Amino acid sequence: MTHVLSRLFPVQFDNNYRGNRIALWVFYPLTAITLWRSQHHMFAPDGGAQSIATIPLDSYSEGAAATIIAIFAQWGLIQLLLGMLMLLAAFRYKSMVPLLWLILLMEWIGRGLVGQFKPVETLGTAPGQIGNLIVPVIAVVMLILSLWPEKKAAN
Repeated sequence: MTHVLSRLFPVQFDNNYRGNRIALWVFYPLTAITLWRSQHHMFAPDGGAQSIATIPLDSYSEGAAATIIAIFAQWGLIQLLLGMLMLLAAFRYKSMVPLLWLILLMEWIGRGLVGQFKPVETLGTAPGQIGNLIVPVIAVVMLILSLWPEKKAAN
């Protein structure tokens, strides 16, 4: 157990990745997706609220729609910060990857649970709703793989 904890919470972060390479390779596209989502939520005129999440902004008052767009933009900033941390791990501190898989798992599960208790009115199925089902499963598998030492090739 201490071996797993030392991989999850190393004494210092370095660029030495010790887990299964699959978890690292899956981490790269998720990093890119997180960065893309962040900029879209921050800079799209509707913050992606209507164009992606299918929230019927045009049926709300101007003030309510503006508030939703602002909240999506603020969420985009949080995603940008997470994405930048992921990018830093991908290129400089690969030993952070297991911890970031844990954080991603908690974030996606947490957001999915919050959505169950505080549902948002949408006209269709938003990609985030689908992601809430798929990404946590992927994150669990990748977390386990990132903590699992890759077998050394026999000489």
